[in-house]
Amino acid sequence: MLKNLSPLLSPDLLHALASMGHGDEIVLADAYFPAAALAQRLVRLPGIAADAALDAVLSVLPLDDFVPQPSCTMQVVGNVAEVPPAVAQFTEVLARYGHGAPGALERQAFYDRAAKAFAVVATGDTRTYANILLKKGVLK
Repeated sequence: MLKNLSPLLSPDLLHALASMGHGDEIVLADAYFPAAALAQRLVRLPGIAADAALDAVLSVLPLDDFVPQPSCTMQVVGNVAEVPPAVAQFTEVLARYGHGAPGALERQAFYDRAAKAFAVVATGDTRTYANILLKKGVLK
């Protein structure tokens, strides 16, 4: 056990986060996401809500401030203006760390970016659209 770290930051997740470089992306995905099929590196957090995973990750991961949208979620198919409950919670977590609201990507565009991501974290979140992509920044 390490001091001052969220217990949600498993050894596999910490290794993935530490191994990422500036500009690399990581996806925190819900239980419905095709994580095993898309992931280059798969980390599992069964039973964990995606917003709780986001809070733990943001406690150690700087987001890229060289890009306009260092975080993105998946748009609701058929209603791009809808904000799912999970996305509203992501926005609250991001704000606690001084970040703006996430951007939104069309479903297939999100999958395409996820397939290129450094890692995918499969959470146990059963809410639909509880997926967020994060771009790693640098410490200042």
